[in-house]
Amino acid sequence: MGKREDLIAKYADDLKQKCGMTPDMDLLTKVTIGCGPAIYNADGATVASTQPEEVALVKNNFLIKKLGLSDGPELQEAIDAVFETYGVSERNKYRAVVYYMLTKHFGKESQYL
Repeated sequence: MGKREDLIAKYADDLKQKCGMTPDMDLLTKVTIGCGPAIYNADGATVASTQPEEVALVKNNFLIKKLGLSDGPELQEAIDAVFETYGVSERNKYRAVVYYMLTKHFGKESQYL
C-alpha cells in the first residue's frame, strides 16, 4: 500500500474506534484526496480544535467554500459536535476525519461525486 492508503486506513480506524462510526470508504478516500498535500504534513494533517483561528479555517475554507454552506451558528454547532464525537481530549484530530464527519453531518456527499 502507498502512503495515502496507509493514512486512509488510519483515518478509517479513527472513525471506527474513536467516533463509533462505520466509514464509507469511497467517501473517506475522496475527502482525503480533497485535503491535498496537507495530509502528509504533521501540522496540516490535524485540526487544532482549541485554536480559534484553526476552527475558523475549517468553517470558512471547508464548510463555506468547499461544501457551499451559508455562514450561520449551525456551522459552529456542527464543528463543536464533530469535536465532541471525536473526543475533546483527543489531541490528534485528523483533518480528513473531521471533514468526513462534517460532510456526512450536512449530507453533502454529492460534493465528492
